[in-house]
Amino acid sequence: MGLEQILTSAFLVTWLAASIRLAGPVLLAALGETFDELAGVLNIGIEGTILIGALTSFLISFQLGSPVLGVLGAILVGLLFNLFLAWMYIDVKANQVVVGIIFNLMALGLTSFASRAILGAQAKPQKAAMFHELHLPLLSDIPILGPIFFSHSILVYITFALVFVSGFVLYRTKFGLKLRAVGEHPRAADTAGINVFRIRYIGVLISGAAAGMAGAYLVLSQLGIFRDNIVAGRGFIALAIVIFGRWNPYKAAIAALVFGAADALQLSLQIFVFNIPPQLLLSLPYVLTILAMSGLLGKATQPTALMTPYTKN
Repeated sequence: MGLEQILTSAFLVTWLAASIRLAGPVLLAALGETFDELAGVLNIGIEGTILIGALTSFLISFQLGSPVLGVLGAILVGLLFNLFLAWMYIDVKANQVVVGIIFNLMALGLTSFASRAILGAQAKPQKAAMFHELHLPLLSDIPILGPIFFSHSILVYITFALVFVSGFVLYRTKFGLKLRAVGEHPRAADTAGINVFRIRYIGVLISGAAAGMAGAYLVLSQLGIFRDNIVAGRGFIALAIVIFGRWNPYKAAIAALVFGAADALQLSLQIFVFNIPPQLLLSLPYVLTILAMSGLLGKATQPTALMTPYTKN
């Protein structure tokens, strides 16, 4: 199949619409991670939190038939597990990278065991109740633009609305100013009367809630099923998006769309007959992740106190 047959309006519309949908989970996780990294904490445990949120949302939606309750449950477990992570990062002052990696491994084993214990090892995966695509009057019927921008589930619109909410909170509120001060100069912030520990706790909890919601998005807005390691590294991609987006929610949204486009492209191109190994196409989003982390796409200046434990004198 030639290039001229691929670059049709139908292909482009499908690809761009899928890019927006696939950007959602990593964008949610990246928005939450932006908060805790600006506060000085690196939460690698978002990969495991997404996985736990995915299983929780699936079980609730499958048992109760309510995807809304599934999202709320995923957010709740994200908060609970990240309360433990915050304690390890901030109070215990454990190595944030080591704790995050161990938590991710624990989450992988825990969700695998729990899913088999509750659902059993069935050949055909169970399907949970999902959010349906919204048909917005007039907007959804616009040629080309309608299917791309106005034919998604409610979670897609909530995710991109949260970009603006995050930007407002970080750059237009006293809390945002305090959070950024804690991540840059915690000692000076403490001297100014800011509770460094409390702000960092809030940052990690926001990260956990967003990662839990990202897991719910993955299951209830995209796949409808749960399987082992369903997250497939999206938490680590979110970490790269934070760096690629320079710890800015608006730039993170652009970066997430780039990763979503790469993910959607490999899915779309597999439909067509090419002499390209499918494994190479599957690697596209991860190649971009490596480039973002390596600094080849531009050097990023991280918050000064990132990963630096704070001890009050």
